[in-house]
Amino acid sequence: TKPENVYLFLCVLNYGLSLWYAFWFNKIWAVPKQKFAFLAEFNFARFHFLRPLVIYVSFALALYLIWRMGRGWKWLVYAAVAAQLMVLAPFNEEYTYGVHYNAPTFREFYASEQFKEIKEYIGRPQDSYRVASIGLHPSIAQYNGFYTLDTYNNLYPLSYKYEFRKIIEKELEKNARLKQYFDEWGSRCYLFVDELGKRYDFKKNSKKTINNLELNTDVFKKMGGRYIFSSVPIMNADQNHLALVKTFDHKDSAWRIYLYETR
Repeated sequence: TKPENVYLFLCVLNYGLSLWYAFWFNKIWAVPKQKFAFLAEFNFARFHFLRPLVIYVSFALALYLIWRMGRGWKWLVYAAVAAQLMVLAPFNEEYTYGVHYNAPTFREFYASEQFKEIKEYIGRPQDSYRVASIGLHPSIAQYNGFYTLDTYNNLYPLSYKYEFRKIIEKELEKNARLKQYFDEWGSRCYLFVDELGKRYDFKKNSKKTINNLELNTDVFKKMGGRYIFSSVPIMNADQNHLALVKTFDHKDSAWRIYLYETR
């Protein structure tokens, strides 16, 4: 196969992947998804992640074709590689999230020592109660051995999702965007709060508070829930039958954890 033909194929593939991804979440796809179950069961838009590979192989082939054009064109290849490195260097993942977004490190994110203190303070076997998180990713509690009602999961009973939804029903009614997000994409089974939106990464230097929380704590308790880990203070906790038990800080943690217990 000639490099020119491979390059042309990759250009067409790149366009096809982009077009596929652009239409995947469009309502136009609703009809074929309903008609053919496998289209809804598997997210084919994930193939969009192949684009960087396709783009860089295309880039390498383009440089090869230019290189073959003769000695006078080789300077352009060197210039293109240098320019690409200059663009990539300041935008690599470590630099972008570590410097520009001040993202927590692995240790700060999972905060093992802090959650060990919480576990010891509660003083009960972790399998004897359930927890949920607000303004905090549930994987943090899960990583530290807690049994959670909330989760990021693509395979769990639909009946569980419906029951969990009752806990945050009033919060979803306040926010049409959150309601659509929870109802139409099942993976994030979170305690969504209108005042926080989709965010679940409020670090300990945050000034954010929750003032008008409306949870159905009866359903929460019915499902086994007893504690809520919140990264922001809940100002109307009493109205939700929640009591602030203790606040936990740790130098190696990105979070300040407000531990609430159901009453």
